[in-house]
Amino acid sequence: MVAGCSLVGGGEQAPSQHTVTLVTHDSWAVDKTLWADFQKTSGITVKVSMNGDAGALTNKLVLTKANPIGDIAYGVDSTFASRAVSAGVFAPYTSPDASQGPQRYQFDDSHRLTAIDVGDVCLNVDTGWYAAHNRPAPSGYADLTDPKYKGQTVVEDPSTSSPGLAFLLGTIKQFGADNWPDYWSKLKANDVKVDSGWDEAYSQDFSGSSGKGPRPIVVSYASSPADEIGDDGKPRTKALLNTCYRQVEYAGVLAGAKNPDDAKKVLDFLISQKFQEQVPGSMYVYPSRSGVSLPAAWKTAAPLPDAPAQLPADQVDANREKWVQQCRTLLQG
Repeated sequence: MVAGCSLVGGGEQAPSQHTVTLVTHDSWAVDKTLWADFQKTSGITVKVSMNGDAGALTNKLVLTKANPIGDIAYGVDSTFASRAVSAGVFAPYTSPDASQGPQRYQFDDSHRLTAIDVGDVCLNVDTGWYAAHNRPAPSGYADLTDPKYKGQTVVEDPSTSSPGLAFLLGTIKQFGADNWPDYWSKLKANDVKVDSGWDEAYSQDFSGSSGKGPRPIVVSYASSPADEIGDDGKPRTKALLNTCYRQVEYAGVLAGAKNPDDAKKVLDFLISQKFQEQVPGSMYVYPSRSGVSLPAAWKTAAPLPDAPAQLPADQVDANREKWVQQCRTLLQG
């Protein structure tokens, strides 16, 4: 799927040597006016190609690295970054503005990836549902296996969903590499529902979203409650900040890109003040650049966790497929 193609100055006169293909995930969103202004002032025509979620995007970039499908990729996250980097998908590039905040989330010393945004994956609960049912909301991982929360949780499949994989890694960090399967066995016994992706889990099965599904506990993002603020100015949901796993999204110039020079300019724009200012409102994640103002409601409804869990990239890279297969077998058994 290719979307978002914009020509400079109208008509068909855009020079082909200044066309850049930006490969990204299906959650790509940007202020259209800002995006059009960048293309007009830079003289670069940007074609946007969306390719599923972060996992599907990474897989496609790896499989096509010998004949890259674009010039720059955005959306490979920290749970998949090691796979893309070790496969040689990206070329080294350090943007002049990388020192303005993105360096805090630097993936490694190879300078192949630049952090664009941060979106920690956490359990979200529908506090209104629990108030209406006069029950206490869960407070962390352990509560999800308590029989009093039976049939109330929906998560995403780690094999098909980036937040699903982040949740799996969070449980591995919490319970250890030897004990996490026991936790997931208890989740299964407590009637956890596993959906293929975030949209189905959050928008259809979660009671706290507009879909008003049947389950009041879901795996989503620390920023999600900011989208659930009622007429009284208060969020109807809450992220459990002791269950968060840090997910950083990166961009990088693709090795073998047809137009690497203009791709670098597009990457520079992605961490510019102007682009970063619209990141919270368009994609509901936190900007990587320092000093970017957040919407006022985020301060109380969607604070960034102080100490989100993370596993070393080399540990994730070495075990990702094994852990996902273990989880898939456990859930299907």
